[in-house]
Amino acid sequence: MVSPRPVVGALPAYRPGRNPADLAREIGVDRAVKLASNEVAFPPLPAVVQAVTAVLTETNRYPDNGAAVLTGALAERYAIAPEQVATGCGAVTLCQELAQAYTEPGTSLAYAWRSFEMYPLLAQVAGARAVEVPLVPGRAGGPADTHDLDGLLAALDETTRMVFVCNPNNPTGTAVRRAELERFLDAVPEHTLVVLDEAYREFVTDPDVPDGVELMRGRPNVAVLRTFSKAWGLAGLRVGYLIAEDPAVTEAVRKTHVPFSVSMPAQAAAVAALASEDEVRARCAAVTAERDRLTTALRERGFDVADSQANFVWLPVGEQAAGLAAALESRAVITRPFAGEGVRITVGSPEEDDVLLAALDDVAAGSTPL
Repeated sequence: MVSPRPVVGALPAYRPGRNPADLAREIGVDRAVKLASNEVAFPPLPAVVQAVTAVLTETNRYPDNGAAVLTGALAERYAIAPEQVATGCGAVTLCQELAQAYTEPGTSLAYAWRSFEMYPLLAQVAGARAVEVPLVPGRAGGPADTHDLDGLLAALDETTRMVFVCNPNNPTGTAVRRAELERFLDAVPEHTLVVLDEAYREFVTDPDVPDGVELMRGRPNVAVLRTFSKAWGLAGLRVGYLIAEDPAVTEAVRKTHVPFSVSMPAQAAAVAALASEDEVRARCAAVTAERDRLTTALRERGFDVADSQANFVWLPVGEQAAGLAAALESRAVITRPFAGEGVRITVGSPEEDDVLLAALDDVAAGSTPL
């Protein structure tokens, strides 16, 4: 019998957000609201639709393996050399390529926990040791929801080849500030690559939460990971990118790159999105305003919600997480539960969030016990 490696056989399957059409059919309603996957509620940008449509007649050919046009546009945007940029099929693919390039059996990969759920899987696939550092309360009396950078630094040793800092953190939405992050970066050993995972950077409104690209400059062991899936509205086309101070980092990623993984429509869409940045900024401002409204409404209902710097909010409801998410699904609202810890809720449109709030009120009325 042919069998995979034992570590692969033991891997848990990744859980994507549930399809709202499937839930609507299951419970017999016209429409379900999906607030589980941190997508933006806006439709694709007009320029993106136009750019994708224009290249569809060319998709009988392979795309440019190096996504040169997109790489050049990103290099110009960040005032860096094209050699400092690597693109991939979403940020998660770049995470995997980084793990393949920098870790192996006998080395370790460190990260805060809870954080992005792919980090431990990356370590397992690469055969590296996963070093998980628990989150700490970000405010007095609050739940554990924020990176413990001192603890993360103390956990590093001579085997640590890479450390992820998800800022803002997924799923809690909290962020570490400039002074503490600078101290951390300056103290990390030079043989350890720090990857600042900034998938939600465009939603940050706190001026003291630093731009990772600024902190990367002059630090050859720092790289910044970003995506077009969230703020830029290209989740269905899968485009991410990595920026590194040392071009050797992006070169290593290009060597583990899956060929042609940024499709022709995806590259065209990303380039068009970058050219529509003013519109994207306006959309992000609408999302963060709605985030504030949703946060206030949740706090009024008794939830201990931290200030989020992402396009989602975190309900630290502990053992009630699975029950609350199930109760909301029965009311046609899909969220993302983390069993025993909390529920992550994407900021939707005002209409979608009102459906969520009404469902929470119905749950609180006691018609469905948690």
